[in-house]
Amino acid sequence: MSVAEHEHEPVRGLPDYLPEGETLVWRGEPDFQVMARRVFHLRSVSIYIGILLCAHLGFQLYNGGDIVSVVLGSSWMLALGLTAIGIIALLAWAYTRSTVYTITNKRVVLRLGVALPMMVNLPLPIVGAADLRRYGDGSGDIMFTLAQKKKLSYFLLWPSIKPWRFKPVVPALRCLRNVDEAAAAVAAAVSDVSVTQAADETSADLDAAGSEPVSSGQWAGAS
Repeated sequence: MSVAEHEHEPVRGLPDYLPEGETLVWRGEPDFQVMARRVFHLRSVSIYIGILLCAHLGFQLYNGGDIVSVVLGSSWMLALGLTAIGIIALLAWAYTRSTVYTITNKRVVLRLGVALPMMVNLPLPIVGAADLRRYGDGSGDIMFTLAQKKKLSYFLLWPSIKPWRFKPVVPALRCLRNVDEAAAAVAAAVSDVSVTQAADETSADLDAAGSEPVSSGQWAGAS
């Protein structure tokens, strides 16, 4: 993936400049090490390949092979294992590099995709709940349960989704190094939206009841 694919972005991670009244609350991206470990299981794969290689060497030595010939004869296994590890690490890097998460006071924007770059807008009013998954090293994920149906593709959004949840698809901010910072930003943004909605509902109720805004002249006459 080339960085040039996103050079046209007027604002990093967004398709356009923020409209009037919308402000940036937080912007971040997945961490490469966390992505490689949690999503692509690079550590587990490396350990598995190491165990296979050691078992092969041990078996050959047990059957009377000399150490030099055994090591040289097993070089193809080492090369194959390192190639697999390299491919997995490259994929983790590519997904990390292509993904940007943005939170404003009105929405959550996911910019993602290696082969097919795309952006997903999640208006905060349709976010029913935000669940935090924190790991021991301080990293973690934030998963959004949507209150309204929104057609989302599990495979197009992967890995920015809740794993193994197909219906409904649960979009997520994955592999954040400092997940508490992002969680605080989400909480603040959702709180602001709730306050705004409450004010709008109160205003609508007053208008429905036939109330009119009090003018400065009415205040003067009341004294």
